[in-house]
Amino acid sequence: MKLFTGNANIALVQEIADYLGVHIGDARVKRFMDGEINVNIDESVRGVDVYVVQPTCPNVDENLMELLVMIDAFRRASAARINAVIPYYGYARQDRKTRARDPITAKLIANLIVTAGADRVVTVDLHAGQIQGFFDIPVDHLPGVPTIAEYLKSQGLGRDTVILSPDVGGVTRARNLAERLGASIAIVDKRRPEPNVSEVMNVIGDVCNRTIVIIDDIIDTAGTITTAAQVMHERGCKEVYACCTHPVFSGPAFERLARAPLKEIVITNTIPVPEKKRLPNMVILSVAPLIGEAILRIHEDLSVSRLFD
Repeated sequence: MKLFTGNANIALVQEIADYLGVHIGDARVKRFMDGEINVNIDESVRGVDVYVVQPTCPNVDENLMELLVMIDAFRRASAARINAVIPYYGYARQDRKTRARDPITAKLIANLIVTAGADRVVTVDLHAGQIQGFFDIPVDHLPGVPTIAEYLKSQGLGRDTVILSPDVGGVTRARNLAERLGASIAIVDKRRPEPNVSEVMNVIGDVCNRTIVIIDDIIDTAGTITTAAQVMHERGCKEVYACCTHPVFSGPAFERLARAPLKEIVITNTIPVPEKKRLPNMVILSVAPLIGEAILRIHEDLSVSRLFD
């Protein structure tokens, strides 16, 4: 087994390597003067079980191309099995046609990864679970909720807590977290008049005098999270935690989060957050043990689902 990475999230890959007790493989991913990607694999991978870890986070297209070129390099170097470990799967929100002539880009990305030569995909908290069906190769879909739940338990959150889904589509995730904490759930009824803009229409559930945990897979521009937090305080809650697996944090996200009435912002390190952009109330949890254990089980042909029983 050998572990390799591009340039997207080297810190996370080092944590995974430490968990596995291996070194990161000797590969250089650079660019020519015109911006084209140049990959050099400086050690043999013939007959090796290769794991290339690369989230397709911003800059999405650059990181995606690094992943594809590295997979192609390993295939041409006769690796026995190429496992694409993608902690954050970019373009996942473009998983269906909502209007005439819309592309289904999540499917296109799946086709590119398979065509490049990947034999398996490992990912964390896909925005839409059905994306697993876009691949014609095995996909191991790791949930981020157990990692977040363990942290919230350590903070004493339990039966007096309400888990808030910021939209109807996230109810399954909220219910999963609520079951782990023994908490109840509430739902925000919202609409999106345009991309990256959300409006809270109604709140389903009792939130008065309760600790609220807003759970989502992605915080992008933070409009949904911060608006929901404000509405929760208007409805008389005690305090609000905001939790997500993937901190995309684009556009005005940091300014909005800094102003929002949030006790803590709990995220994971599937996407790197620069030190200068970390807020005092931000808690970053590591998914390295989760991914590392999944890699071990895949390599040894053991059940991955047993991780979440």
